[in-house]
Amino acid sequence: MGEVVRHAEEVMGTVFSFDVRGGETGAVRAALGQEVARLHEVDAVFSTHRADSAVSRLARGELTVERCPAEVARVLGLAAEAERVSEGWFSARYRGVPDPTGIVKGWSAERAARRLAEVAGVRGVSVNGGGDVQSLGAPEPGRPWRVGIADPLRPGALIAVVSTAGASELAVATSGTAERGAHITDPRTGRPAVTDLVAVTVVAPRLTWADCWATAAFARGSRAGLGWLESLPDTEALLLTADGEVLHTAGLATYIA
Repeated sequence: MGEVVRHAEEVMGTVFSFDVRGGETGAVRAALGQEVARLHEVDAVFSTHRADSAVSRLARGELTVERCPAEVARVLGLAAEAERVSEGWFSARYRGVPDPTGIVKGWSAERAARRLAEVAGVRGVSVNGGGDVQSLGAPEPGRPWRVGIADPLRPGALIAVVSTAGASELAVATSGTAERGAHITDPRTGRPAVTDLVAVTVVAPRLTWADCWATAAFARGSRAGLGWLESLPDTEALLLTADGEVLHTAGLATYIA
């Protein structure tokens, strides 16, 4: 049945955790090494904390998008699509300059998971990028991946556990104030979003979009955010308000363990 290969890597200001099931161990470890290297390469290109990154130089007008590494245009294109679908509630700009950090982490974790899943014999992959998870396949025959949704109002407790049963690919992403405070910006004002929410967790096939939709729904607030999330295909969500009210989309129960 193959070995279990796990690895944790500090990159992009957080920890990426890998869990790969099946496949020949040497091939899996080689592929994992390549994906870890790619994460550091992405960090070097997209970090807004590094003055020499392509994105920082783009923001200062020292580079055009065309002169940046190819993945910059690719990620900015994805961010533009997220902005369109979210009706402007997700934005990859900050103070008028490109800042795709809100999409890069989810996109990177999803890309790594999909590449690892292509290794011969691999039956399951889970990549956790700072608490947001992309899972593919299954860890064991007949056993799904499970992802806990933390309760920010009760440290150490879970609101629910999401199961991938019946889904060959599933992502779980959370946006909120518990870990980083009021860091989510209202694109209309450029200031921290004023919302009645403390957390939004989105369940969808792709982490790239789940991460964006969680951020956009949080900025919208509970009622508008829930209504918008209900309109998205293949997307379910759980929203927690500051007074402890739990809201969720109609189909979320399908994924609750």
